Amino acid sequence: MTATGAPKVGRTRVDRALSRGPLGALRLLGPGLITGASDDDPSGIATYSQVGSQFGYGLLWTALFTLPLMTAVQELCARIALQTGVGLGVTLRRKFPAALVGGAVLALLVANTINIGADLGAVAAGINLLVDERLRPLYLVIPVAAMILMFQLFSTYGRLVSIFKWLTLALFAYVITAVLSHPSVTQLATGTVVPHLEVSADFIAALVAVLGTTISPYLFFWQASSEVDELHRTGEGLYRQHRGVNKRQLVAARVDVMIGMAFSQVVMYCVILTSASALHAHGHTNVQTAQQVATSLAPLAGRFAFVIFAVGLIGTGLLAIPVLSGSAAYAAKEFLGIGGGLATKPRQRPTFYLIIIAATLVGVVLNAIGLDPIRALFITAVINGIVAAPLLVLIVLLGSDRRVMGRRVSRGLSRVLTWLAAGFMAIAAVALLVTLVRH
Repeated sequence: MTATGAPKVGRTRVDRALSRGPLGALRLLGPGLITGASDDDPSGIATYSQVGSQFGYGLLWTALFTLPLMTAVQELCARIALQTGVGLGVTLRRKFPAALVGGAVLALLVANTINIGADLGAVAAGINLLVDERLRPLYLVIPVAAMILMFQLFSTYGRLVSIFKWLTLALFAYVITAVLSHPSVTQLATGTVVPHLEVSADFIAALVAVLGTTISPYLFFWQASSEVDELHRTGEGLYRQHRGVNKRQLVAARVDVMIGMAFSQVVMYCVILTSASALHAHGHTNVQTAQQVATSLAPLAGRFAFVIFAVGLIGTGLLAIPVLSGSAAYAAKEFLGIGGGLATKPRQRPTFYLIIIAATLVGVVLNAIGLDPIRALFITAVINGIVAAPLLVLIVLLGSDRRVMGRRVSRGLSRVLTWLAAGFMAIAAVALLVTLVRH
């Protein structure tokens, strides 16, 4: 042990965790698990609910289709961070034109801020559902935002990570409601393994929405920055920039990412399944928000299903909102070249936390001026859909650059899947723009 308290080189957190057996191995779950869980925010739940209510079991297959793509993308983001020892924004800024990277970061800030507003409104609406809508959701937005900011500003990094991990348990609510909705086993199996395709504007829009929700730009930055924060929290970041990432550490990160992404897609699958069996099958084909799903579940699947779904909505929002504001702050500070992170104190790096506060407060203001959640989600989908494709191309090029990645350069399956993800996101962006022009 050095005077700084950093662990000896060669005795990393992976080694220490694995030496404690299965329970120790569970402690390795962190950035990947949290990233995957935060992907299922109330905005994502609303998208999956719309898809299930409109097309029934027909789009269940998209959960399996997008799983390897998003896993490959998030693994690459984690690998870049672990190999370079810095966040994604820093690495992008070093290699590509500042105007190009800055434009992507600015779009991310706008999309995340609007998304924070929509998710704050969703959490407030979820709480209001549990009290039989006796309060105006707006009265709940401010205390929810204040509570989240208090945790971010005054909790230690270790406690924040622990809270985030516990909040991932809220996602099991959607697994429970899927069972309570009594799905048709035959239709479930068919929708899962047989891709259903339609040549219609609504169907194309649904596919674009699913892609944009599962492969979102804010997840790229959060994954990478979380990995770097873990390095610094454990002291490994003191020497990692010069040594890169060893095989055991890379395997641990990959397992974390794979579990997180699988968790995310199981939840996506269950929400589509719930909406298909409890709503679409009973003629409810025009659901727009997750709150409407919860309300509709009461007479169709019982009061318990309604309560569980509402609790899941609250829990996922409480997890996603700090991730959204945090990823915005990470992207901005890495591009601007300033310090800070959730592992530092506000008084040490105030600019980083000011970005978090500003994004959250704007989200509150959007609710105060009557934010239309459907319109807000549409705007963020447009921004994310347009930004994701070029940003993915830059990230894939980074992963293929031996000067940046050394012996951890992308190869084989990783390169194929990440380029496929970039290609599909580009097609989705074009389809989205065509839809906008026609309407």
